Amino acid sequence: MAVINSSKFNFSENIKQMLDHYLIDDVVPAMYEAIDEVSKEAVRKLKAESPRGATGKYAKGWTRKMDKQRIMVGATVYGKSGTYQLAHLLEHGHAKRGGGRVKSIVHIAPVEDWAVKEAFDRMVDKLEGI
Repeated sequence: MAVINSSKFNFSENIKQMLDHYLIDDVVPAMYEAIDEVSKEAVRKLKAESPRGATGKYAKGWTRKMDKQRIMVGATVYGKSGTYQLAHLLEHGHAKRGGGRVKSIVHIAPVEDWAVKEAFDRMVDKLEGI
């Protein structure tokens, strides 16, 4: 019978190194690609579904920013300067000066719901292919 001395074979450190290697080489790039694709499509959907005023500036103002760290990937879809202030007012409605309320124009929540579900589904598909 062989005895494994834990001081010679650091099991937890070896497992950690294998997981780090697997995550960095395979999982993170697959996640990045899925989130990149979905965030681009979310911006396109928001530009298409946003209300348009006389100039269409609000609808054109959507953009995205990708965030990638060692083992975390994310994307932020947001309105550019000058248009982001309107998002909450349009999405939820607001009070009028003389009383009453302006009706909300829900256009962000459906795209957000779609993006969350779609990003998860695409990540699962890409990870199954690894």
